[in-house]
Amino acid sequence: MQILHVANGQIVNESGQPIHLRGFNIGGWLNMEDFINGSVGAEHNLRATMGRILGREKAQFFFDRLLDYFFTEEDVQAMADLGANVLRIPFNYRHFERDERPFEYLEAGFRRLDQALDWCARHGLYVILDFHAVPGWHNPDWHSDNAHVHILLYQHKLFQDRFVGLWEQMARRYKDHPALAGYDLMNEPLTRLEYEQYDASYYDWEALNAVYRRAAAAIRQIDSQHILFVEGDNFACEFDGLDVTFDDNLVVSTHNYMPPTGGGKPYPGEIDGLYWNRDIVAAEFGMHSGTRLAFKHRKPIFVGEFGVWYAGYPEAVAYRAAALDDQLGVFDSAGVHWAIWTWKDIASMGTYNLLPQAEYVQCIQPILQAKHQAADWEDEMPQGAVARAMKTTADTIDTELMRLGIHLPIDRRWFAQYTLFGYLAQFLQTPYANLFKDKSETELDRMLQAFQLSQCICNQPVATALKKHLGGA
Repeated sequence: MQILHVANGQIVNESGQPIHLRGFNIGGWLNMEDFINGSVGAEHNLRATMGRILGREKAQFFFDRLLDYFFTEEDVQAMADLGANVLRIPFNYRHFERDERPFEYLEAGFRRLDQALDWCARHGLYVILDFHAVPGWHNPDWHSDNAHVHILLYQHKLFQDRFVGLWEQMARRYKDHPALAGYDLMNEPLTRLEYEQYDASYYDWEALNAVYRRAAAAIRQIDSQHILFVEGDNFACEFDGLDVTFDDNLVVSTHNYMPPTGGGKPYPGEIDGLYWNRDIVAAEFGMHSGTRLAFKHRKPIFVGEFGVWYAGYPEAVAYRAAALDDQLGVFDSAGVHWAIWTWKDIASMGTYNLLPQAEYVQCIQPILQAKHQAADWEDEMPQGAVARAMKTTADTIDTELMRLGIHLPIDRRWFAQYTLFGYLAQFLQTPYANLFKDKSETELDRMLQAFQLSQCICNQPVATALKKHLGGA
């Protein structure tokens, strides 16, 4: 495998031949997410709760086995068989550094990452290292292991020092690894919380660009060859103020979740007042501010996340796969590089799903039902009974504010997400942990084998669409 770099707006190898990166994310592995793993709330809180209820050693055994089975060389081989040539690996800093001992790095996390890159090299997949959960939090969402809706990275030097320090460790460790494609500096940044304003001038571009430039400079002191991937503000959706001129070997990384790849509506068809078909999918991508920025500066585009959401709509998977097929066709026509979210989960977005009858899935059914009724959300508001009560609460707040002369309606989605996930979901961690309290290590090991690829089922409509564009067997 040759080192990749950017030249004339393309990603090329050392021989100057263009390389088209297409593949997967391994979400839920080195950074847990509740809908992927079947767990509840933020990962660091869950680990603490499991340690308190199961005991530290048994809890550590549980999480080690989950990691062992969730991602193996068998997964890499299956990706390669589908035709993939890139794997984006999201990681949480807590696998590599403890808050109570900053700048002291954990060999256990690096050993897992070493093994993953070795597997990828053996099967011809390049790796993009994706900093998904950073010290001090860079966005307020669950996928950055954030239980408190704080965003501290952009204002606090210590958090920035730790962010840069871990990137330096990654560069020292992997700059000579044959599988490395490059460094995705930060997943889905968000510099401010007030969601009612979406104009590009609102975001703190100065702060975001400063963090990026500092991390890039530190990496370049160690590794001058591999690609830097940079994402825009507002969860990699806004790019108008992003500086992409500070490094020649740089790729613009966007995320492109869109209405026709989620939910239960027919496709092609009307969704949210717009008739979606391939032409509209192409128009939506062309209007994306990341697309415009990359074209302006002659930078390659890597769509680091997109995917189908079919949780709760098993009958609509064929529609979601048809929309995915059109989306991938648009990417391919535009010469866009991509990695779909995600490889494996509990029947929400994965190309592979855990079996519904698996012992682990059956064991956590009470939690899955509680999440559906009390701590999950879809579209603008959650659909469960608790969420309906929350909508009434939001309506009451709006009415009272208007009575006081304040005409600023609450954003229902964020109100629900941060109340339900950031607060209520943490309570569900205790009953989740209690499900495993009386299990022996042998029983836990057997249950967690449900995450092995050989124990999972392929989502055929999604896999067929992917295979068509990956060129696999």
